[in-house]
Amino acid sequence: MRNASPEPRFSLTACVLALGLLAAAGCGGADGPVERLVIPEGASVRAVADTLASHHILRWPRLFEFYVRLKDADAEIKAGTYDLRRGAGWSQALDALVAGRVVTVAVTIPEGWKVRQIAERLAPIAEISVDSVTLRLLDPALADSQGAPGPNLEGYLFPNTYRFAQGVSLEAIAAELLAHYRAVWTPERRAALDSLGMSEREIVTLASIVQSEARWEDEMPLISAVFHNRLRRRMRLQADPTVQYALESHQSRLLYRHIDSVADHPYNTYTHGGLPPGPIGSPGTAAIDAALHPAAVPYLYFVAREDGRHEFSRSLQEHNRTVQRIRNSGAAPRE
Repeated sequence: MRNASPEPRFSLTACVLALGLLAAAGCGGADGPVERLVIPEGASVRAVADTLASHHILRWPRLFEFYVRLKDADAEIKAGTYDLRRGAGWSQALDALVAGRVVTVAVTIPEGWKVRQIAERLAPIAEISVDSVTLRLLDPALADSQGAPGPNLEGYLFPNTYRFAQGVSLEAIAAELLAHYRAVWTPERRAALDSLGMSEREIVTLASIVQSEARWEDEMPLISAVFHNRLRRRMRLQADPTVQYALESHQSRLLYRHIDSVADHPYNTYTHGGLPPGPIGSPGTAAIDAALHPAAVPYLYFVAREDGRHEFSRSLQEHNRTVQRIRNSGAAPRE
């Protein structure tokens, strides 16, 4: 019986071509200059090959296209911005695209920052306007969708340094920041929260005020104690940072006219009792711990000296004397 020859010849040709492609895949010194290129979402293998060729990452784009399919990687290429060297070679280029080794941008969220400040750093990465980022982050619907305590994402965008791919969605950024926030809530902190009989939102709100008031971390438990003591006695918190938040602009010295101008604002703790509706910024771990573990002290008042340190008092009379003493020393007390 005679063997049919066309099929073996095709298989042999395909094998030779495949071996040639695999050999060519290793070619490339990868010592050329770095080229930045963008692979759009949903780009075809041909479009990817042409993009790489136009940036001189590789030659023979049609053969590279065949190589990608031979490796069964045509559905594995990730969209994004890449830095690849000219002459990198097929294997190195495809590995980077399949692994999604996209260019990332570092962004740092400092402790105590508000959504409006954070938005200025996130907008260039998400490639939308600062106003749009601010409105979206303050939208209660986004907080609900992300499972944040609310009323919006203010206070839950955890302070840290992150790396994001350029053009990543704002929802993905928010999810990453919230993941770091949730990681703070260890079983020990949950137990401390339960022992206080307060909600997670209330503790984070209190922590955000402590964060705004304190310049020195070691004073945070004392400042927290003042606010806990006031809440127990149903005294108004009278926390300047809450008024600054209501004003939406920082005043170097808060005056009565500033307080009066936002008297009806729910975040004004001079005119409204209890905690404000939500956080006024993003507290760090130390501030959250201070809110959960206030110092065992009877203080009800504090005033800041010029160096940022505070002096604490148990009564209004003692507090007034402290304020007067600081004034007599030539310094302007920060009440």
